[in-house]
Amino acid sequence: MELTREQRLLRMVRKTLGAIARETTPQNGDEHPLTKQTFEDMRDCFTLIAQRERELAEEAGINTSMRPSFSDEPTAAKVVSIESLKKT
Repeated sequence: MELTREQRLLRMVRKTLGAIARETTPQNGDEHPLTKQTFEDMRDCFTLIAQRERELAEEAGINTSMRPSFSDEPTAAKVVSIESLKKT
């Protein structure tokens, strides 16, 4: 599936903000170089990006509630035979 220009833009902004967050993470207990307000602004940007990506996916008919699973993972539903429900 080809991404739209807006989807590519959102992805690049998200990746760039993520890289800034990783690269500015303090090491060995140092003080964080970003102000608390900048940190909150980045968090708000991530929230807006996620909301818009979700909206675009819904408009395209993509199910956003799907989660990856393993093929041998037990399912929540159990199949029960009607025969096993009959009283003997």
